[in-house]
Amino acid sequence: MLGKTEFKLLFDTYFDAIRSFVFYRCGDKDVASDIAQDVFMKVWEKRDQWSDNNLKSLLYKMASDMLVNTIRKTANRSDFERNMTIEGESALSPEEEMLHKELASQYAKALEEMPENQRIVFLMSRNDELKYHEIAERLEIGIKAVEKRMSAALRFLKTEFLSIGNET
Repeated sequence: MLGKTEFKLLFDTYFDAIRSFVFYRCGDKDVASDIAQDVFMKVWEKRDQWSDNNLKSLLYKMASDMLVNTIRKTANRSDFERNMTIEGESALSPEEEMLHKELASQYAKALEEMPENQRIVFLMSRNDELKYHEIAERLEIGIKAVEKRMSAALRFLKTEFLSIGNET
């Protein structure tokens, strides 16, 4: 049985990590927050059925399943472009604005096309500024696997942007 104190500790420990986990898969902060809240609501509703042992894996599994269901229901594609704005964008010249939007679009497209396991590691490193050992711990993989995925993600982005540069 999961008591109120244990649930609060579980929530405080894993809510942000679960939200980030979902965000890296869908690219929508609101959806990520909603799913993370739903995960913990389900845990609370069924608190009599679980002990606090090894709920971490269950939380991630529930979040992953809920995301798949959400994507199926809404049939929404992730949109990183919407979140990529520059402060003081109005201070940019029209040409600079156009170039920024084009670069943001290319970056968003490259992230969408990047394999999921690479994208997750890349975004955890770049957006959350997590160290490799922290990423490895959250994803329950080895540090070498994180290094390999990050290296592959950087190669992927380099290839994508070089191919874009050759098209122009």
